[in-house]
Amino acid sequence: MCWSSGSALSVRRQGAALLDIAPARFTRLARAGCVSPVTFYLNRYRAVVWLYLADELAAFAAREPELLAGRTPLGMRAMLESGADWRARNWRSQRIDRLLDRTTDPWARTAVQASALDPVQLAEVVDDPYERAYLVRVRPEPVFGRPGSMAAREAMAELMLADDPDEILWRRVNLTLELDAAREDRPAPRPGDDGGARTTAPARTGARPRAVCQAPAVESTTPPAGTGAPRPAAVGRTTRKGLLARLRWRGRGAG
Repeated sequence: MCWSSGSALSVRRQGAALLDIAPARFTRLARAGCVSPVTFYLNRYRAVVWLYLADELAAFAAREPELLAGRTPLGMRAMLESGADWRARNWRSQRIDRLLDRTTDPWARTAVQASALDPVQLAEVVDDPYERAYLVRVRPEPVFGRPGSMAAREAMAELMLADDPDEILWRRVNLTLELDAAREDRPAPRPGDDGGARTTAPARTGARPRAVCQAPAVESTTPPAGTGAPRPAAVGRTTRKGLLARLRWRGRGAG
């Protein structure tokens, strides 16, 4: 079950109590990516409240007991002092994996990958406007829980977008791989089509038909080493020749 409460502080205290650590230490472990939230909501002050699975917290405590007491490892301390916070990134990674597990339709899978990129990034990878329009039609609908103000919904929508250069690069790589598979399966519908192309994703019928480039180890629930950022060189070793050139990647700052 998820920890749930009416405020970020009480949720943090519940998680800390389960691990038998101070709330401040729990927050540091969460920011460092040691535990991953499964969902979130905005409280009345529009602050993000992350929720965690109790079973996953207990498993982390059994797996990494040395992180629950004593001094914080130097690499983790340096990462936290630099302002790193892996909670949103880990949540996005888990969300995308869950959505990919629910469909085998190539265009629906492409839309899942596209949902983590802003319109500018998406247009750089998917240059066909009809394909982009189709991805919008078949992408998974965000679930924001109780209806809130427009400002609150916009804040939640921002959390769904990759915001770090190396995370954006990984999402672009995976989007390119899924897009290639979708184009091989069938073209995206265009104005005047007779409706022969499927416009909805079929129900899941089995395992994924194609492998997707896996996220780097730093997106797992184990604490990242050093800065926690995967090296771009690793991408080149795991994708086929010429893939990064097709992405036309232009490095951006975080944000």
